Amino acid sequence: MILIVDSGATKADWIALDETGEQLFTTQTLGLSPEVLTKEIIVERITNNFDIYKNRKMVTNLFFYGAGCGTERMRNFMKDIFQEFFLNGEISVKEDTYAAIYATTKPGEKAVVCILGTGSNCSYWDGDDILQKVDSLGYILMDDCSGNYFGRQLLRDYYYNKIPADLARLFSENYDLDSDTIKNHLYKQPNPNTYLATFAKFLIQNKENDYAQRLIAKGMQLFVDNWISQYEQAKDVPVHFVGSISYYLKDELKKVLEANNLRMGNVLRRPIDGLVSYHRDNI
Repeated sequence: MILIVDSGATKADWIALDETGEQLFTTQTLGLSPEVLTKEIIVERITNNFDIYKNRKMVTNLFFYGAGCGTERMRNFMKDIFQEFFLNGEISVKEDTYAAIYATTKPGEKAVVCILGTGSNCSYWDGDDILQKVDSLGYILMDDCSGNYFGRQLLRDYYYNKIPADLARLFSENYDLDSDTIKNHLYKQPNPNTYLATFAKFLIQNKENDYAQRLIAKGMQLFVDNWISQYEQAKDVPVHFVGSISYYLKDELKKVLEANNLRMGNVLRRPIDGLVSYHRDNI
């Protein structure tokens, strides 16, 4: 049995294939980012999934693509956890950028490939290898234009009284914005980045509002300036995206890219289906 996993900070999609490439089952767990979770929490999340636990001894290969796996230390951390859990499996752990690349590009295609979901990232793919100009420092210092970036900006603007009154009232009606609640989630609970990203849904739902349009455009321009512009090749190749932010704000994103003389490529909400096709071709 082959297990293919695409894990963001919020959720992880799992698909099992047999040796011929036929799908056996699909399932989902909460996200498994090693940057914000302990070993105990990661083990608990996969152990509590019936399909994964029941079939753990049948797994011969695990291909895991995950947020927070950009360093060798984090990849080894995850590999050790999986090796203990899937005793008979050969384990491969790569950062989620590879999932985005395999899902959006054609064989040999050169492209800039971006992730805009709970977090954000951007790489250049030359058809064979990744060129990474920036090491991400995570949701506190980076993650421009991500779900947690927009959630952070919304909360800041709400508390600084910078959101228009009618929109602020609607915001408060839809979320618990008590300061103690927010601080508890940010400083006491696991996955503060995922918590922040939950507020981005409000921005998407109200994206026609002038305030929302300005905030969205600002975040996207920051992503272009700080990430995409790192690659001089970006003007000559498509710019592909995966993640819910890019998917649900596709029109706004295309407008910002065109204003920067960049060409939008494929935009996928999640890369798991493209990953399955990639691995079927390489069984």
